[in-house]
Parts: sequence; C-alpha cells; structure tokens
Amino acid sequence: MQKTAITLCILLGLGCRPEPVLTEAEVMKVIERFDAGWQYKDSRIVDSVLSSHYLYFTQSGSTFDRASLIATSGSQVYTLQTMRREEVTIQLDGNTAVVNTIWSGKGLYHGQEFNDRQRCSITIVKHRKQVRILAEHCTPIKTSTKDL
Repeated sequence: MQKTAITLCILLGLGCRPEPVLTEAEVMKVIERFDAGWQYKDSRIVDSVLSSHYLYFTQSGSTFDRASLIATSGSQVYTLQTMRREEVTIQLDGNTAVVNTIWSGKGLYHGQEFNDRQRCSITIVKHRKQVRILAEHCTPIKTSTKDL
C-alpha cells in the first residue's frame, strides 16, 4: 500500500513523503514539557503539548476535556508542592506511543490537600511532524491488599 502511494505521488509530482516515525526522545520531550507546564503553572506550555482531541479519563470514570485541563493547569485551585515521574516505559507503534509511568505529587486542589501516587497511561501521537498527548488516564496505586 505504501509503495502504491509513493508511486502515485511520484507520478503526480506531489512530492509526498511518509512522516518520520515517532521516537522515544520525542515522547520524553513532550512528557517533560507537560510536567514543566504543571510544575510552573504555565497553561501555555500545557496547551502546546496537547492534541486538539485530548481527553483525560478520571479515576471516578468521568472524562475531563482539553479546555478544562488547560484551565486547571494555570488556575489557583490547583497547586503542586512537589511532583516526580518514575518508572517510565514506552511502547512505540509507528506514530503512536503508549507511555506507562508512575506519577507522584503533593499539593492542594480546591483547598483540599492531596498526596498522590498514581500509575498513568499516556497516549502520544505524531501527526504532521507535531508530537502531542492524545489521552491520559491515571489510577491511584493502592498500598494495601485489602484495597485491590
């Protein structure tokens, strides 16, 4: 199929080129920028790394859309005191990556203290040479076997 598309592009003089595949370095760069946006309360950075179709799946089973996430990242209702990301593994498939990571953070959300340790799945895509976060879901890591 790809050979047919390339042949057609050559014959029509379109100069079509397949998009370069997504790399681990690109994935890490977008995650680091995303985390920096939250850490420094810079919603412009958060906005710059999210796909226009971004969706967050909440722990309660609801969804949080792109506009809400960007607004929260820069608002005073959400404050991070500390945060870190560890155990990052990346599964690449062409221009898509699924990132498995543990995110830990302490802070305030609507005046309530939180101290979270979560397993997160982040879907990242590369489209037209732009690398963006498409979806994210984080689940609290239980420390007791009775919570399983």
